[in-house]
Amino acid sequence: MKIFNPHENEIIKDVYKGLDIPSRRLFGKKALSLGAISMLSGCTLSNEDSIEKALMVMSRFNDRVQGWLFDPNKMAPTYSEGMITRPFPFNAFYSEAEIRPSPENFRLKISGMVQDAKDWTLAELNAMPQTSQITRHICVEGWSAIGKWGGVRFSDFLTRIGADTNASYVGFRCHDDYYTSIDMPTALHAQTLLTLTYADEVLPPKYGYPLKLRIPTKLGYKNPKYIQEIFITNVNPGGYWEDQGYNWFGGS
Repeated sequence: MKIFNPHENEIIKDVYKGLDIPSRRLFGKKALSLGAISMLSGCTLSNEDSIEKALMVMSRFNDRVQGWLFDPNKMAPTYSEGMITRPFPFNAFYSEAEIRPSPENFRLKISGMVQDAKDWTLAELNAMPQTSQITRHICVEGWSAIGKWGGVRFSDFLTRIGADTNASYVGFRCHDDYYTSIDMPTALHAQTLLTLTYADEVLPPKYGYPLKLRIPTKLGYKNPKYIQEIFITNVNPGGYWEDQGYNWFGGS
């Protein structure tokens, strides 16, 4: 694969800076000229469909760039207790009044390329070694907040279930019909956390009870809440927002 260097060419550098804008149409109109898209994607921009196809080509290009730039050994910044955002914001594509927490008989389904595909209870997850982090959540909408999250290091959990760490993707299906997926290097990152608590208390419903994935190296939409199923696969499962045009890699 050709290595992308954002300093090689002014047009490509402009593309690279603009690719994290969530709306593909806004991305096309404000971050790029049509000539630049046409040149870099090889598409003839004669109508709305061809523009959408070109923008998708550029979005996938950005995913590859971010994947190449990602350093699995580089840690996201951590903060002191005094820097926590209070209250930590609630954010979702539905209102807080519409939250539907998972039932008390919760079971986490495990599937795909794993050796042990049994369901997991909250008690079993809480019995695993726990860790915590105070990290910044960065939303694609432009705001950020610092919070304290606790739970199981996700790499430890993947080891416990015998996940094939040579697989490409980890997918998530959630109680609120949300879904997303991440690359395996991010899944194995030391700060990627299967979250069970917030501020040393049981994870509140508005933050994803009973189970959330916390990834401080990615934007907020890559941090699924109300997780019901985790699966390992070599086929990119996409995601709720990603399938509507957001960048799949979603690095912060």
